[in-house]
Amino acid sequence: MSEPADRVQRRCAICGKPQDSRFRPFCSKRCADVDLGRWLKGNYAIPGREIDEGDQPNPPHDNDDPD
Repeated sequence: MSEPADRVQRRCAICGKPQDSRFRPFCSKRCADVDLGRWLKGNYAIPGREIDEGDQPNPPHDNDDPD
């Protein structure tokens, strides 16, 4: 039989070491920072549908007033 959910040791999402509740789902600030860096560099992406030409809003128009 499996252990109760509160006794299951969860693993760090980056390195696989046991999680620390202060940095959940990571084991340390270092692993949390590694993950943040990956998001900021664009290594992770949330999938979405492609935008068609017709889906984009019209760009703002310049005023017709002369300068």
